[in-house]
Formats: sequence, C-alpha cells, structure tokens
Amino acid sequence: MTFQELQPKVTELLSQNGVSRDEKLKSLCGLLSDTISYYDWVGFYFADHETRTLHLGPYVGAETDHTVIPFGKGICGQVAESNANFVVPDVKAQDNYIACSLTVKSEIVVPLFVDGKNIGQIDIDSHVLDPFTKADEDFLEFVNQEVAKLF
Repeated sequence: MTFQELQPKVTELLSQNGVSRDEKLKSLCGLLSDTISYYDWVGFYFADHETRTLHLGPYVGAETDHTVIPFGKGICGQVAESNANFVVPDVKAQDNYIACSLTVKSEIVVPLFVDGKNIGQIDIDSHVLDPFTKADEDFLEFVNQEVAKLF
C-alpha cells in the first residue's frame, strides 16, 4: 500500500467517535507498523516543557526502557530541541544515539506541532539500513498534522 493510499485510512482511524486519543494513537501505530514493512517500532513521545523531558506514549513494537528521554539526548531528544525532522540512515554512525535494540539499524523522528508548539513526536525504528526517504518524511508530517487535530 502506498503512502497516498494510507492517508485516508489514517484520517478515518483518527476521526473515529467514542475512541480515546490513546487508543487512536495505538491503532495508528499498529496500522503503520503492519502496513509499512520497514516500520518495525512505531511510537509517540510527548514533551513536558517544564522538566524538558519526553514521555513515551502509545507505541507498538518491542518493549523499551526509554520511557523518559531528556531534551537533547538521543535522536528524540534532539528533535525536541531542533523542532526539525531527523532521519538516521545508520544508527551506528550517530554519536548521540540511545540504543534501543541491536536489531535497530535506522530511525526517523518527526516533530508533532499543535498551534506552532512542538508537543511531541512520532518515532520510527527500522531493522533495515537506510530505508527512509523524503516520501516517508512527507507522509509522517501528514500523519502528525492529522494527530494534531486530536489535541
């Protein structure tokens, strides 16, 4: 399924009535993980700007010990400060990478903005080297625009 074909499914899933925001986000993570072969871990982190930390939200994939990440630490922490997408083709080549699993080879993190404020991010790990393209970034920006409507 192409990203273009996935877009209406994302919108439909997130606009369901009678489903909590966390349930919608968990279902969204599952949809992305199940549909895109190289999306092996899909999750959301949400910012606490007072403590300058990110907190793990809904996700699918292997369990992680990284439930709280300080701003600036790892890829997610850097995105919390830069407010910019971060694509890591090879995590072994990245100095400030927090290792989640030996199977993770690459990562993409796209910030989530609500009313111009970075409130969190979608984080995707892959067991494949360098799979992420501009099309992934564009799609995940669309996903986050849809998710922002929940806040």
